[in-house]
Amino acid sequence: MNNATTGLEARIGLTVGSLSIDVGIDVAPGELLAILGPNGAGKTTVLRAIAGLSPIDHGQIRIDDSVVDDPAHGRFVGPEARRVGMVFQDYLLFPKMSVLDNVAFGLRATGISRSVANQRAAALLDDVGLGDYASGRPSALSGGQAQRVALARAVAGRPRVLLLDEPLAALDVRTRAEMRRELRRHLDSFDG
Repeated sequence: MNNATTGLEARIGLTVGSLSIDVGIDVAPGELLAILGPNGAGKTTVLRAIAGLSPIDHGQIRIDDSVVDDPAHGRFVGPEARRVGMVFQDYLLFPKMSVLDNVAFGLRATGISRSVANQRAAALLDDVGLGDYASGRPSALSGGQAQRVALARAVAGRPRVLLLDEPLAALDVRTRAEMRRELRRHLDSFDG
C-alpha cells in the first residue's frame, strides 16, 4: 500500500468455496473503476469485501486514511461503520417500507433524526425524479425507478466509496440507456 491519504486502496485475498480471489485495486477520488469478468469470477465477492459484507482472509482495505479490513492486525470495521454505499444487482429494497423510508433507512440507522433523514431522503428522491413516489411501495416501481431508489439510498449517507453491482443488468434495453445517462449524471457529481 502506498501512503496516499485519499481514495480506495485494496489488496483482497479471499477464498469462497473453490473460488480464490487475489486482487489489488487503487482508485483515486473522482475516479471510476469497472471490474469485468465472466460469471463466477468473483466480481460481486470483491465488492462485498470492500463493503465489509465479506471479511478478507489476507491483505488490507483502506478507505481514505482509514484501514477498514486488515486480518493480519485484527482490524475489521463492519459495513455499517464504513463510508461505503452499495447498489446491489437486485436492488434489495425493503418491500414493506415506503420509497422514502427505503432511502432514509441508512441515515436513521446511523442515529440521524427521523425528520432530518426524511428531509435528505425527499431531496434525493427529487434529485432522481421520483419525489412523487415517496409514499408508495417499491412493488409499484418499474425496474428503472427501483434502480434510482437504490442509488438514492446508496448515496444518502454521503459515502466515500460507491459500489454498483451490475446496476443495469435487470433493465430492458430502453431503460438501460436511460439509466446509463442518469448514472453518468450522478457519478459526475460524486467526489468519492
